[in-house]
This record gives sequence, C-alpha cells and structure tokens, in this order.
Amino acid sequence: MTEVTLAVVGGGLRGLTYARHAHATGAGRVVAVAEPDPRRRAAFAAEFGVPAGSAFPGWKELAAADRLADAAVIATQDQLHTDPAVALADLGYHILLEKPMAPNEGEAARIAEAARRNGIMLAVCHVLRYTPYTRAVRDLLDSGRIGRLISVQHLEPVGWWHQAHSFVRGHWRRQDTSAPMLLAKACHDIDWLVHLFGRPPARVSSFGSLSHFRAEDRPASAADRCVDCPLEPSCPYSAPRLYLGCLGDPESEFWPLSAVTPGRTPEAVLEALRVGPYGRCVYACDNDVVDHQEVVMEFDDGATCSFTMSAFTPMEHRRTRLFGTHGYVDGDGRTLRVVDFRTGEEEVVDTTAAHAGAEGPSAADGHGGGDEGLVDAFLVSVASGDPSPLRSDAFESLMTHRVVWAAEQARLTGSVVTFRPHG
Repeated sequence: MTEVTLAVVGGGLRGLTYARHAHATGAGRVVAVAEPDPRRRAAFAAEFGVPAGSAFPGWKELAAADRLADAAVIATQDQLHTDPAVALADLGYHILLEKPMAPNEGEAARIAEAARRNGIMLAVCHVLRYTPYTRAVRDLLDSGRIGRLISVQHLEPVGWWHQAHSFVRGHWRRQDTSAPMLLAKACHDIDWLVHLFGRPPARVSSFGSLSHFRAEDRPASAADRCVDCPLEPSCPYSAPRLYLGCLGDPESEFWPLSAVTPGRTPEAVLEALRVGPYGRCVYACDNDVVDHQEVVMEFDDGATCSFTMSAFTPMEHRRTRLFGTHGYVDGDGRTLRVVDFRTGEEEVVDTTAAHAGAEGPSAADGHGGGDEGLVDAFLVSVASGDPSPLRSDAFESLMTHRVVWAAEQARLTGSVVTFRPHG
C-alpha cells in the first residue's frame, strides 16, 4: 500500500495515538505538526522525525505553507475544530477529525460542506464503529439471527474517577469552553446506536442533570484542594490517590497523568495538585456539565432505544442488550451472549479472541481496538482513493451529531423532539 503522509494538528493524547499507530504500521508517515505548546511540539517532532521547518505553532501557519501532506489529523480541543478543518479541506487534505465534529450544528455543517465542496474524504473519529465487537454485533443483526430489532438498552459507564478527571476538574467540565457532556463524551454512543439500527430515530427525549459534583454536596470540613483536605483519605474522588497511583504504569502515565503533569515523580505530581486544576476538590470546581443523562429514541417502525450515561460506575466497556423478535443479545464490550428463541440454545461469542490487545475500553488502551481500526481504514481509503473502508462520511456523522443536539433540546425543554435528519 502507498505510504500516506500526514500533518497532525494538535499534538496531545489523541493526535499522538493516531500518529503512533499510523507510524507503527508503516502505512502512514507524519511529515508536519501544528501544536501551540512548544514543549509538546518539540517532543512530537522529535518522536516522528518532523523537520523544524514543518513544526508549526498553529494550524494557520500550517495552512499558509500550502499542502504538505496527503491527509491531516485534527485533534485540537472541541471548540477549535471548525476553522482548521475547513481551511485544510480547501487545500485538498483528506481529514481525520476527532469527535465531536464541532460544538454546534452550524459549525459542523460548515465542515461537512467543505468536505463535499472539495471532494475530500473526511472521517470523524467515531472509533466505536471500528471495533471487533461492533463488527460482531452488526453481523448478528445483519444475519437475522435475532429477527427484527425491537428495542435496545445501552449503558455508557463513564467511571467515577474519569468523571472527576475529565468532566469536573478537566478540559470538558464546562459547556461554554467545550460542549455539553452528551456531545463531548457520548456522541460516540449515539452514533453507534444509530449505526446499529441503520437509520436515524423519528423522535427523541432526554433527562439528566448535574446532581452531585456541586457545592451543595460538599462536606462541611472539605478543603478547596485534596492535598490540604482532612477527608482526602476516605474520599472516592481523591486526586492524590488517583494520580500517584498512575506512577510506574506506562498506560496510566500516558493517560490520565499526562494531562496533569509531564513529571513522573511523586514530588512532581503533588506539586501539580497543589497549584493546578486537577488538585481541586470536586465540590469546589467551576464545572457545569451533567453527571448523568438518559436518552430515549423511537424509530419509524416503533422500535425503541434507551441510553444511559452515568458517572457513578466503574470505568468499563459499554453494556448493551438487544431485544429481537427471534432472539436476544447481551453484550459487555468483549463478549456477546446470544439466545435463540426458536431453539432455546445459547451461545457466547468472544469478540476479542482473534484481536489481542483490543480488550481495554479507555483512551489509554485504544477503545477496544477502535482507534487502530479507524486509523487503518482511513489510511487504506486515502491510499487507494476508495472511501468504502470508512464506516461513515461527513454527512452521516453530521446526522448523528444532530441526534445529540435533538436530545439536548429535549432535555433542556422537557419535550419530545421530532427528529429531522437534515436540520
């Protein structure tokens, strides 16, 4: 396969993840990077052998250099996707775009239109579509083994410590600087559920709120920072316990610790917790995104789907139950228990057996093989000029984002929203 050259916009966790896999397979080669943090930019350029003249402080400087690569990976913060995506599409770059597309429908539509206008391939990083587990679920549905799909229950177990890290103390804690949590965290899941049904819903409703990580729930003797708090040893959201516990584990040092400090000693971690955002009491932050939410979808044939996103869980694989006219499937992200109503027989399908290393659910371990599957499909598509390995295009991703915005409208207005796929 022809080697695909890549320019990476955003040299953080997601940009590194996609670049490293492309490099490891030999199917892709990073030739340029745009990253405003000089330390991170230098480390990224050194790792991939990017020459100094192709390491830029921002996407505008990259775009001003004309087209340097076949494709661009855009892995900036959520609210900084639109302008680089449109500009690089106009230069003819194929684009791998981190989810969510953009914080609002107007900006996401601009991105999709730029892809159409320039005839480029644009893949949003809905990595759940690319896991071995998802392929097995779709094969079961497409084969008719459980008959017509009548309803689905789906759980996104965010994890108590992950909520505290990313959505209370971290970058995604506020809607005005990031996005609603349903978009920032669970547009994956809404996209995946629409993918299973093969069509968008007809109606959407939703409920949810910020119920716990707020000042009203703060214990009376709690301090503003964990390192000063007498309750820290018994608090489930202890920052020292979480981040000191990452030391010595390469995966945990890559994430979540890399967001907290570049240091890898107890002293460096504790200093970051004394002065940085990740050492704050979870009841004394400026967060406003929900910590739990329910979405209910109804489809044109009367089929239904319920989705739960909750902070108050372990961080695990998604859990899904599929109810069909001829059978039932209970999935845990790794295995599928299939019950056939016609015979009464049960089968357990292990979707990880032929995919070593695809077991973990988090960003640190590749989202169950989805990160690798997405990058492989994108590189093959760009190299061949054939978009068929990609499991969604810009406009399908825009449509599933619109389901998320419909759900948020329903939650905020207390209504049932009739969904219009095209806005």
